[in-house]
Amino acid sequence: MADGDRLTLFSMTQRAMSAQLVRMNAATSNLANAGSVARSEEEAYRPLRPVFQTELDRASGLATVRSEGLVRDDSAPIKRYDPNHPLADDEGHVWESPVDETAEMVEIMESARQYQNMVQALQTAKQLMLETLRSN
Repeated sequence: MADGDRLTLFSMTQRAMSAQLVRMNAATSNLANAGSVARSEEEAYRPLRPVFQTELDRASGLATVRSEGLVRDDSAPIKRYDPNHPLADDEGHVWESPVDETAEMVEIMESARQYQNMVQALQTAKQLMLETLRSN
C-alpha cells in the first residue's frame, strides 16, 4: 500500500466486501453459462476464477485483499455426442462448458455470507463508536 493510504476498519471492510462481490459475480457468470455448448473445444465457455492479492499495511501491520482480476479455469470442456444439435461439428459432437453448478452455488452462498459478515462488522463498529461518543 502507498505510504499515505492508512488502513482503517472502513477501508479494510470495503476491500473485503469488494472481494466478495468479485467472487459472487464470477460464480454467477459461471452458473449462467452452465450447460452452454459450442461447436469446438476452443469456443466452449470456461469458468471464471477470481485472483486476489494480499496487501500489507506496514504502518498498522494489518493485511487486506485486492482483486487482481479474473482468469479462465483450465478445466476441459465436455465432449458430447448430439448430432441433431445446430452447433454439432462434422462428427456430431458439441462441447459443453465444464461448470459444476453445485460448486458455483456453494461459492455464491459462501461469498454472500462473508459479505454479510462484513456488513455486521461495520454495524458493530458503528455502534461501538456511537456508545463511546455518548459516554464522554
